[in-house]
Amino acid sequence: DLVRYCSDKCQQDHLPEHEQTCKKRAAELRDKILFQQPKSTHQGDCPICLLPLPHDLSKITLKSCCCKLICKGCVHANYLREEEEGIESTCPFCRRPVPKTAAESKLNRTKRIEKNDPAAMREEGARCCAEKDYAGALELWTKASELGDADAHYQLSVMHCFDRSTVRDVKKELYHMEEAAIRGHQIARHNLGCHEGRNGRIERAMKHFIIAANLGDDLSMKKIKDGYVEGDVSKEDFAAVLRAHQASVDATKSSQREEAE
Repeated sequence: DLVRYCSDKCQQDHLPEHEQTCKKRAAELRDKILFQQPKSTHQGDCPICLLPLPHDLSKITLKSCCCKLICKGCVHANYLREEEEGIESTCPFCRRPVPKTAAESKLNRTKRIEKNDPAAMREEGARCCAEKDYAGALELWTKASELGDADAHYQLSVMHCFDRSTVRDVKKELYHMEEAAIRGHQIARHNLGCHEGRNGRIERAMKHFIIAANLGDDLSMKKIKDGYVEGDVSKEDFAAVLRAHQASVDATKSSQREEAE
């Protein structure tokens, strides 16, 4: 599969002969990684109840003390316990006191950033972006992406798409979108499907939508339904995706989470 050269000069001399073959093989290897079905979304499981985190971000909270994503069901259960026992409000995961001011929360995130916590970098980057400090957001998200954070990759893809860094860079936009999708980011995966569809690569688009729908993404599930109607998705694949999508959604449900709503 690989061409081995005896020296740098040998590589330069034979580059025209092998360049196209190497590019084709590199694209094949990239696709093999890109189109693998992730085992879960980039958010993973709640560290307390160990159930997959909900796809609805409003049902998840990030604690600045430990920068863990926790489902609202566990947050609510912890609140009820504290109310019943009449004790101080603490983080459901690390049991540190809940910060009382925004300044305390920022200090907690700063401490986590100093420890190279990508979740803290991602959150602080989002706050920088909201304040139009795009340079600060770019720096933080770049560091978080280098540590493998899927959402940081996604945010960088959005930043490059909307020209919030320097000059719009489509190559970087797609690279970060792919890296986020590989790590289980459903929205990034859906966006890749839309990108392929706009460029007439329907088969590749449907592959992306199938992967995202299997992870529980509703928008991609709708695209699969449209693809089935248009004849771009087989009956067998459509039935399999329907089952996988419903299983993914059901896996995020629990009586504790329903009680918190």
